[in-house]
Amino acid sequence: MAANAVYGGDEVNAVVIDLGGCLCRAGYAGDDTPKAVFPAVAGVVAPSDANGVEGSGAAGARGIHVGNTALSFKRDGMEVVSALGPDDLIQDWDIADKLWTHALKDRLGVNPEENAIMLAEPTHNTRAAREKAVELLFESQRCPALYLAKSAVLSAFAVGKQTALVVDAGYRGTTALLSCLFG
Repeated sequence: MAANAVYGGDEVNAVVIDLGGCLCRAGYAGDDTPKAVFPAVAGVVAPSDANGVEGSGAAGARGIHVGNTALSFKRDGMEVVSALGPDDLIQDWDIADKLWTHALKDRLGVNPEENAIMLAEPTHNTRAAREKAVELLFESQRCPALYLAKSAVLSAFAVGKQTALVVDAGYRGTTALLSCLFG
């Protein structure tokens, strides 16, 4: 995009990312379906020193592997875990960041520094989680523009409704919400 691009019209082709409990979906705003759908889990290998002793590596230096190919490759001591906690809110921010990077760079092949990002968030997301997501996306992905939208509002918008009863049957649970769009 040009350096003087204005974000906020039909000319912007934002990247949309929806990190769910089972799948991560990513694509372009305005498309009918996501371009990338992959497991929303990561293979985590505990850090080890040169002698192979687990837990003695540098803090935060654990190996995180995301994507279909990385998950299918056998690694000793690898545990498959989700970034989301039992309440479907992001609990492991390192894994979430790796999943967002995989979606943007590996699956969509876009430069996050040149694309606006729209991130779908759960309806019950906390303010602290929203702030952390914004901080992480701006700092690690260096995106020029970011918008967090409630999943229920995005569902209503996708079918062209200003008001809708959205029933979200997800991996871990089901929620129902009356969503209103104000133009």
